[in-house]
Amino acid sequence: MKTTFCTNKEEGPSVSSQDRTGSRGSAKAKVLALVGTGALLLTGCSAEAKRGWLPNVERDTTNHTGAIQDFWVHSWIAVVVIGVLTWGLMLWCIVAYRRRKTDTGYPRQLSYNMPLEIFYTAIPLVLVLVFFSFNNTLEKSINKPVDSQLVVDVRAKQWSWDFNYSYQGTEKHFAGTQAHLHTDGSEGAREELPTLYLPAGKSVQLDLNSRDVIHSFWVPAFLQKLDMIPGKTNHIYLTPQVEGNYDGKCAELCGEYHSEMLFNVKVVSEAEFKAQLAKMDDGHIGEEYDRQPDAVNGKVVTHGEGE
Repeated sequence: MKTTFCTNKEEGPSVSSQDRTGSRGSAKAKVLALVGTGALLLTGCSAEAKRGWLPNVERDTTNHTGAIQDFWVHSWIAVVVIGVLTWGLMLWCIVAYRRRKTDTGYPRQLSYNMPLEIFYTAIPLVLVLVFFSFNNTLEKSINKPVDSQLVVDVRAKQWSWDFNYSYQGTEKHFAGTQAHLHTDGSEGAREELPTLYLPAGKSVQLDLNSRDVIHSFWVPAFLQKLDMIPGKTNHIYLTPQVEGNYDGKCAELCGEYHSEMLFNVKVVSEAEFKAQLAKMDDGHIGEEYDRQPDAVNGKVVTHGEGE
């Protein structure tokens, strides 16, 4: 026989939390069914969904895109599973411990639950450390310097690109001119954009420099983007693996015609790459063409302390 106690007539009997839980087994089954349904839906995803809607059509566009894609997709799967579990437990608590019409008074009050508090503090900490570990390992592998077969000095300028090639003892360059968008909104001629040629299957080192202001080198299909800062050289190491045409652009607001700072990337066979090099001008156009803000009328202006 169950006996309840009350301190006074207005407060009524206290309500035991055990009376509110309902069927725990049924709730667990519902959560498992929800997770299973989500997993089943994921198996029928489109190609875009399977790669996490990333812009690389081919998984192995470069030697890094596969690892980047896997990390991105697996991270989202982990986040979704944790989110579904958390939301499921929240909804279960809302339903199982809701106030019923027959309830009177207040439920039993608990000031704290030490094991539970340790649990929901430790688990997020572990998750953050795991994500950091995987991200750090991937970033180090991507940024590891490589003795590349081709070195391209990429120089961004308002609002175009210069490419200096060093390949098998040969130095060539391409000087780009600014693209112009059509004022009527019609599509421009892609072949008129500056084009960066890369040989498939050959390791490439991209030395990123800026001639004037901060720019950013971005080829969406390569899943890599890096700033180009005046006076500082950044590097990208990769091996293109899939022949094709890819879009490139500046991803840093760099002035009035930032939106027109576009370029093409063509990954071609080695024979085609050598043929394109042969058409280019000899030598490099290096830092001598960079903007020099301290040079006025051919004289270098020195600044004193505090100027």
